[in-house]
Amino acid sequence: MASINLIEAFQEFKDAENIDRPTMMKVVEDVFKTLLRKKYGSDENFDVIVNAEKGDLEIFRRRMIVEDGEVMDPLAEVEYSEAVKIEPDFEVGEELFQEVDMLDFGRRAILAAKQTLASRISDLKKNVLVKKYGDRMGEIITAEVYQVWKKEVLLLDEENNELILPKSEQIPQDYFKKGEMVRAVVRRVDLKNNSPVIIVSRTAPEFLAKLLEIEVPEIFDGLITIRKIVREPGERAKVAVESFDDRIDPVGACVGMKGSRIHGIVRELKNENIDVINYTTNIQLLIQRSLTPAKISYMNLDTEKKQADVYLKADQVSLAIGRRGVNIKLAQELTEYDIDVFRENEGQEEEYDIDLDEFSDEIEPWIIDELKRVGCDTARSVLDLSASELERRTDLERETIADVRKVLQDEFDRG
Repeated sequence: MASINLIEAFQEFKDAENIDRPTMMKVVEDVFKTLLRKKYGSDENFDVIVNAEKGDLEIFRRRMIVEDGEVMDPLAEVEYSEAVKIEPDFEVGEELFQEVDMLDFGRRAILAAKQTLASRISDLKKNVLVKKYGDRMGEIITAEVYQVWKKEVLLLDEENNELILPKSEQIPQDYFKKGEMVRAVVRRVDLKNNSPVIIVSRTAPEFLAKLLEIEVPEIFDGLITIRKIVREPGERAKVAVESFDDRIDPVGACVGMKGSRIHGIVRELKNENIDVINYTTNIQLLIQRSLTPAKISYMNLDTEKKQADVYLKADQVSLAIGRRGVNIKLAQELTEYDIDVFRENEGQEEEYDIDLDEFSDEIEPWIIDELKRVGCDTARSVLDLSASELERRTDLERETIADVRKVLQDEFDRG
C-alpha cells in the first residue's frame, strides 16, 4: 500500500491542542487536493483519507467502469479491459477505487506539499492564539516566569504559549525569578513580523479591577459596580464603587472585616495603598472623598472650567497632596477636575510637605512611630529639627537619623 508518512506534520497538530480534528482534516485535505489539481487538472474524483493517529495519508481515485472505447471523461471513467487487470471480477457499471501511488507525484511535489502543510499549521496556531487571547482581553492569567530581561519578562502559560510582560507594565517594586508564578491581566495582542505577541500588564487599572472581582463576591455577582479606577502603580490607587443594593455598603464590602479582603490585593500590588470610596454624582462630595485621607474644610467649585479650590487645615494639606503629589494627581484623574489646595483662612498656597506615612516603603514603621512620638509627623517637621536635637529627643541612633534625613531631603530635592 503506497502512502506518505506525515508523522512530523501531524505532531505539529497534536502540539497545538486548540486546533480541533475537523480543522486538521480539512487543512490536510485542502493541501493534497491542490496537489491533485496540479497533476490531474481536477480533484473531483479523488478521496483523501487521513489517519491522524498513525500519521499517514492515502489518496483513492474513483472511476466508473464503462465499455471499451466509450470513455468520455478519462478522469471519471475507465475502460472495462483496464479495470479487469486490477480485479477480474469487475463488471461494467461498477465503480473502481484505485489507490494513487504518492511516488507518481514526484519527490519535489511531495516536499512542497509538506512545506505547505507546515505553513498552514503555523498560521492556524497563530489564529488560534490571537482568538484565544483576544477573547480573554482584560482577564487575569497566571503564568510562569521563563526568562527575565532588562526591558521585559517572558512568561509561559499552561499551554506553553509565550506572553510578554514589558517593563512599562510592571509595578516598580516587582522582582521576578525564573520559575515563579505571576499574575497579570491580558492587555492587548500585537502583531510583530506577522506573529502574535501577547502583552500582559500588572499596572493596568483592569488588573486591580479583576483582583477586586476575585476577592469581593458582591462585585462578581453584580451587586457592586466599579465606576472608575486610577492608579500610580506600587504607590496608591483610588477606586470609586457604587452599590445597586441599599443594604450593601460598597466600601465596607470591598475592604472586608479588618481589611481582610483588601490586604491580599495590597500584597499582590507590592503594598500599593488602595483608597476605596463611594461613588456619587455630587461632584463636591466626590472631590472630598477623592482626596482621602485628607479632611476638607470647604471648597469653591467652577463647574464650567472644571476647577476646584480646596481649603484645608494646615495639618491636612500634606495628606491631600501626598508624596510626590500622587494623592492630588489621582484625585484629579478620578474626578476629572483641576484641584488646587490652599491652607484654610489664608489665600496662600500651602508649602509642599509630605506625611511621614508616605515613606513607609523606605523607612521602617517603628522609626516612623518613634518620630511621631516626639511630634514629627511630616517630612518637614523632621528636617526642621537638627540631627543632634532628634538624637536627644528620640531613641534613634545617629546613623539611623542620618539615613532618615537623607531619604526625606532627597524627596524634596527631586520635587
